[in-house]
Amino acid sequence: MNAKTPNPGHPGADGNGNGNDRDHDRAETPEREDAAPGATTPGLPPIEAFAELDLPSELVRTMTELAVREPFPIQAATLPNALAGRDILGRARTGSGKTLAFGLPLLVRTAGRRADAKRPLALVLVPTRELAQQVTDALTPYAEVLGVRLATVVGGLSIGRQAASLKTGAEVVVATPGRLTDLVSRRDCRLDRVEITVLDEADQMCDMGFLPQVSELLDQVRPGGQRMLFSATLDRDVERLVEHHLHDPVSASVDRSSGSVTTMEHHVLLVHPADKLATATEIAARDGRVLMFLDTKVAVDRFTRHLRDSGIQAAALHSGKSQPQRTHTLGRFKDGDLTVLVATNVAARGIHIDDLDLVVNVDPPTDPKDYLHRGGRTARAGESGSVVTLVTPGERGDVHRMMSDAGIRPTVTPVRSGEAKLTTLTGARRAPSAAPAKNTNAPFRGMGTRPGRPAKETRKATEARKLAEARRAARARKSR
Repeated sequence: MNAKTPNPGHPGADGNGNGNDRDHDRAETPEREDAAPGATTPGLPPIEAFAELDLPSELVRTMTELAVREPFPIQAATLPNALAGRDILGRARTGSGKTLAFGLPLLVRTAGRRADAKRPLALVLVPTRELAQQVTDALTPYAEVLGVRLATVVGGLSIGRQAASLKTGAEVVVATPGRLTDLVSRRDCRLDRVEITVLDEADQMCDMGFLPQVSELLDQVRPGGQRMLFSATLDRDVERLVEHHLHDPVSASVDRSSGSVTTMEHHVLLVHPADKLATATEIAARDGRVLMFLDTKVAVDRFTRHLRDSGIQAAALHSGKSQPQRTHTLGRFKDGDLTVLVATNVAARGIHIDDLDLVVNVDPPTDPKDYLHRGGRTARAGESGSVVTLVTPGERGDVHRMMSDAGIRPTVTPVRSGEAKLTTLTGARRAPSAAPAKNTNAPFRGMGTRPGRPAKETRKATEARKLAEARRAARARKSR
């Protein structure tokens, strides 16, 4: 395990200061299961204003220009200790200000130093390309005024160009584990001088199978350096990372593990299978942007085509799209050129969209984490928002159990397309090019299925059909 001697003092002009052991839980109430393993040294108390920190004047000026005036709870709880060089274990829901909670200390403590070619001084590991770009965009204004060079290293883009940017020299690298591992194996990047390492959305990195790569990368960074780990949930794999790579961390948990957000409403809309497509289409036609989740890339593409045919400005986002396509689509959605973004779980984390007030689970997620992170795209940074899940009768039991595990108590409402209460809850309206349904009793056969073309049977359905046919044939033979 990498270990270091922590400096619990508040940073002064020279980066040092006097320790202060006052009650440091004022802005946080860590739950018992979230106690940081091995934590023994009390942390500094949380701040109430950025002015309490000895931040560089140019950094403060940029924060003011960007309307960053008051710290969010996770920032208030972690900034004093992170600036002092302590390891940090932070739990807070997505959209709560975690990027500046680790980004400001990382930049301040790196400023004034120059990295050699291929040898960064600080590293931020994130699970997805979108989150990497979001972190880079958020930190760039502050990095520029401090003279800190950033490099973004993700899959889906030219590895040669990324290697060139590292060769030129970058003090801070924001990376996904897979691409960084590739660059390290090619000897285009060395981590032996990395003194500050951040793991953002650590639980998703573990869920996506990155734990072995993350552990290998952490073993290569400079021993005794600072580690900051941020996660919405702290499960067994995340605890392994904490135990093996964090030393005497200050724990900051400013949200309940259930992810309950007071500004977010949760609705379960009970729909008939034959009416699900029409209901989802009317919600997509609302006045305002909406992010809609489906389970598979094929379903996303089919539903997106259906929405476009209905006169709705929609686009698809999933891992089958190239990174330039994904970036372009997100940009159009953020700018308002698109009103509907249809996505798989690739968009459930790492995407920040201002003023997004509605997320719709067209396909209900099966994992409570997925539900929380899908819903986390709305009601960000104190804004209000709603999460709507379309549920058919056969899905009610599974969805109820999933939401119970997520600590969510939704409002359950039976709805049909065209009803006033659907409009009241979601702003739904008839699509511009929607034609009246010819047979409202016909079963729903899947997103984008063409009329007159039967949906492809699943293996289970095929076996059930063949078994039923065999039984009918046997009864026919007996009656002869």
